[in-house]
Amino acid sequence: MKKKDVEYFKKLLTQRLQTLLAEANETVSGMTDGKASFPDPTDRAALEADRNFMLRIRDRERKLIAKIGEALDRIEDGTYGICDTCGEDISIKRLKARPVTIQCIQCKTKEEAQEDALGI
Repeated sequence: MKKKDVEYFKKLLTQRLQTLLAEANETVSGMTDGKASFPDPTDRAALEADRNFMLRIRDRERKLIAKIGEALDRIEDGTYGICDTCGEDISIKRLKARPVTIQCIQCKTKEEAQEDALGI
């Protein structure tokens, strides 16, 4: 992979990481701000449903943060953009679509087909 491509992905991943961390901090501060009192049980249930939804989103983002960290580590050690399965280069097009990927499209497609066959 060309040096300018590596720099592009490093910048992209770093910016995404900063955005996710900022959003996580906003969620925590938003949930710890004042306690609202709801005399109507429906309003309380709606608030709880919204909070649960937000927590599920943040959990997915937490996992993405870990993957971004791993991708940044691969950039530093020179293995970013190399498929973990076959050792071939991952296409720039795939990396732009999913910058945290560790597999080329062929290996990922094969893995998903095997999972489908096994019913996983």
